[in-house]
Amino acid sequence: MARYAGHVQALTTEWEGIRRGVTVTAACSVSDDPATVLACLNASNEANAIFETSGRFALNTLAAHHQALARALAGFDRLPVEDRFALAEWTTLATGAPILADALVAFDCRLIDIRRMSTHIVLFGQVVDLHFGPDDQALVYLDRAFHAL
Repeated sequence: MARYAGHVQALTTEWEGIRRGVTVTAACSVSDDPATVLACLNASNEANAIFETSGRFALNTLAAHHQALARALAGFDRLPVEDRFALAEWTTLATGAPILADALVAFDCRLIDIRRMSTHIVLFGQVVDLHFGPDDQALVYLDRAFHAL
């Protein structure tokens, strides 16, 4: 799977003052009417249960300059949660999920379904709001390294 190039996303949520952010490459559009996306998360990480509990998430498309944030949210640097979020500017839209202020695009979603598939959970979200950031190079992950596209 390391040879499978993927666009890098920050999957975020918040529930009762607790924020969670995870770097993912397994995310895509499901439907355009209604606008629906999906994102896959490792089911073995108990901290990921907050996505189901909150019932909301944001899928933030990262730009090439977001490599430090992508590393932090992936847990590479072992930073505390608040230090990870401190690496960027965040806002909220309709659902209250954290939106990256300079994401290429951010999809603010209401969780409409969750499926367990082998080692992962698949979150399905109906897009209820959008945020468009600056036009910039996208961040992709290939061969266990980040690249600009």
